[in-house]
Amino acid sequence: MDFTVITEPKKYFLIDFDSTITKVEGLDELAAIALKSDPEGESKVARIKELTDKGMAGELSFSESLTQRLALLKANKSHVDILIEFLKENITDSFDRNRAFLKEFADQILIISSGFKDFIVPIAKHLGLKPENVYANTFIYNETGDIVGVDQSNPLSKTGGKIEVVKFLNLDGHVSVIGDGFTDFEIKKHGLAQRFYAFIENVERSSVTSVADFVIKSLDEFLFYNQLPRGYSYPKSMIKVLLLENVHPAAKAAFEEQGFNVEFLKGALDEDELCEKIKDVSIIGIRSKTQITKRVLEHAEKLLAIGAFCIGTNQIDLKEAEKRGICVFNAPYSNTRSVVELVIGEMIMLIRKVFVKSTGMHQGKWDKSAVNSFEVRGKKLGMIGYGHIGTQLSVLGEALGMEVYFYDIADKMPIGNAKKCRSMEDVFRVADIVSLHIDGRESNTHLIGEKEFNQMKDGVIFLNLSRGHVVDIPALVQALKSGKVGGAGVDVFPHEPKTNHEPFKSELMGLENVILTPHIGGSTEEAQEGIGNYVPERLLEYINNGSTTGTVNFPELSLPLLHDSHRLLHIHKNVPGILAKLNNIFAKHHINIRGQYLKTSAEIGYVIVDIEKSYSREFVQDLKSIEETIRFRMLF
Repeated sequence: MDFTVITEPKKYFLIDFDSTITKVEGLDELAAIALKSDPEGESKVARIKELTDKGMAGELSFSESLTQRLALLKANKSHVDILIEFLKENITDSFDRNRAFLKEFADQILIISSGFKDFIVPIAKHLGLKPENVYANTFIYNETGDIVGVDQSNPLSKTGGKIEVVKFLNLDGHVSVIGDGFTDFEIKKHGLAQRFYAFIENVERSSVTSVADFVIKSLDEFLFYNQLPRGYSYPKSMIKVLLLENVHPAAKAAFEEQGFNVEFLKGALDEDELCEKIKDVSIIGIRSKTQITKRVLEHAEKLLAIGAFCIGTNQIDLKEAEKRGICVFNAPYSNTRSVVELVIGEMIMLIRKVFVKSTGMHQGKWDKSAVNSFEVRGKKLGMIGYGHIGTQLSVLGEALGMEVYFYDIADKMPIGNAKKCRSMEDVFRVADIVSLHIDGRESNTHLIGEKEFNQMKDGVIFLNLSRGHVVDIPALVQALKSGKVGGAGVDVFPHEPKTNHEPFKSELMGLENVILTPHIGGSTEEAQEGIGNYVPERLLEYINNGSTTGTVNFPELSLPLLHDSHRLLHIHKNVPGILAKLNNIFAKHHINIRGQYLKTSAEIGYVIVDIEKSYSREFVQDLKSIEETIRFRMLF
């Protein structure tokens, strides 16, 4: 009996050069170098770039575009040498990190370019590609090295040149074209390739993307789609990051610099909006207004991590996130100083009646009086909550000559001369100024109400820069109107507008000696920039490396950098026997383990295993198939 052996067709990859393999157009950059000293250089370079764009977009025939550009270009071979060094520093990021693929498939990779071999071949060699697989134009030089023309016998110097070259090559196999120009698409259009991938990592042209089989933001995406060797286990350009509530631009930049797909919104989203928006999101960054509830998490099928760009995390269902293998990070220290400074400023303004007098002045009232205006020196500062903010406030309060008293449900070591009280009532009994620094857990709702205000001194200054729902607002209003509370500073409210365009309403509006601020305790440039850097660092460590340093709901592990291995991240229900199941699978498939790390919480276990690169798909599938698996990722 005869058997027919079916073999897969050989794969060929036809890749454009300018704005694909490099971030720039070579001829444009050559013009910028050569015309640097020309009085009309800037305008000539701009015209050359315009002609390049028209040619790439199909608005101008290639031969006409090239002829007009060369007429403006006054360059020498010495300028080409400078250009080559410049291009080496401007290799497209995704090509640079995927050199392993370029070298392994060098026989099957052909550079088909309307650019020039003079600068393309050196870059091809630099990347491990073969010079003989470069098809491009060549310059003609005179005896002094000046560029005086282009080899007109080369079909690539004319319109339709790429088509002619590919026809001549007569490639027998599956042909994929990767490029950013309309001339790249024409290879597929004429039936000379099976697929055209519009490459938009550096430049995006609608006339090109509209006709592409696939639009790819990086070479990583192409390699992922085609299951080819790649520098990243999963293309970052396919990982969506959603940043809400106008977090600092440093956060957006941090993700974009690494190639993530970032959506940035200035406002918060309500539960229904977030349920819809979060479906394809892998990383979300929020501040205090966005509520990530159990219902939201039920819609978050791809979500890997949550970043709270603030101190508090009560707006996130941490337990549900943990059960689903979603790691949460916050910024526990970054805005501490900003909040403390606002507390100090407000207590001084309130105890001196500065706010009342300022309001009067704006109404034309001159009230030069010391009645009921006091120094903070010698006064007793009482704090409910003695965490990061409370302890720093304690230090600054003492520096102002105040006596500090505090109550915290946890056993906290007093700093300096601060005195720990056994109850909130003990604090209220002695404090001239009461400042709240407690978290927003549900059990703290209306922690301060009529009973607590009655326990305070008459004329007390009251400050809440923690969470809005911890204070019964009607009770505070009554205490202010009765004079029990002599002044209040409130930065947080039970119900806050989602954006700056929505109106604010509160019973506290219009009351004398009450400072109302729109949740700006941590809103300084310094704090927001610090948070904007800190939280993405933690998120990127987790996504890129698996480290959970600084998490608030996960087993905390600080992992070494990954070197010449593949890293397996296995999140599972914390039940006995999981590690044994994992190790049995490693033994079954003869996997050599280079490093293994494990940490558990009450609910979940987090196992990280570094292994050699050679393993089968069956091995990976066996790991995913462990019954208790919550989430599985691979990094390389």
